[in-house]
Amino acid sequence: MKKKGLIIGIVIAVVVIIIASLVGGYNNLISLEEGTNTAFADVQVQLQRRSDLIPNLVNTVKGYAAHETEVFTAVSDARAKLAGAATVDEINAAEGELDSALSRLLAISESYPELKSNENFLSLQDELAGTENRISVARRDYNEKVQKYNVKIRSFPTNIFANMLGFEKKEQFAADESAQSVPNVNF
Repeated sequence: MKKKGLIIGIVIAVVVIIIASLVGGYNNLISLEEGTNTAFADVQVQLQRRSDLIPNLVNTVKGYAAHETEVFTAVSDARAKLAGAATVDEINAAEGELDSALSRLLAISESYPELKSNENFLSLQDELAGTENRISVARRDYNEKVQKYNVKIRSFPTNIFANMLGFEKKEQFAADESAQSVPNVNF
């Protein structure tokens, strides 16, 4: 009888350990997934911050260069695309367009010395530069969390458990293909 009770106790202990391990693994996957979701939301917050700054910058430039409507339209269209982007790929594509349009907008300031010295314009440029840095940091943080999450769901034996429960690999932010080539600089 004592032997039978000992065996039952061992079986129960093993079952409890397995269940506790599965629950802990599941909770860890949830925690990692939510970390990636929060990091993605942080990227979106910084993108929204930049998007909110752009109309002020455009309006400041418009006061000096009202005839540059093509550039203003390009900035507005790119900003709208970014606002509607939901996935990493959509955000990357929209940001490429917005960066190009903003570069053209800021290049206009070179033709208008009064604009370059305008306090509001300079302040907005500084805010935009700071926001670009925040976006970069938020993307890096997101990529780190995604990397940790992706490694976890692809590692054995967690990958079996993760696949059964529908945990899927997440995409990281990456540079545009155009950023892979060295730009030509002519003086």
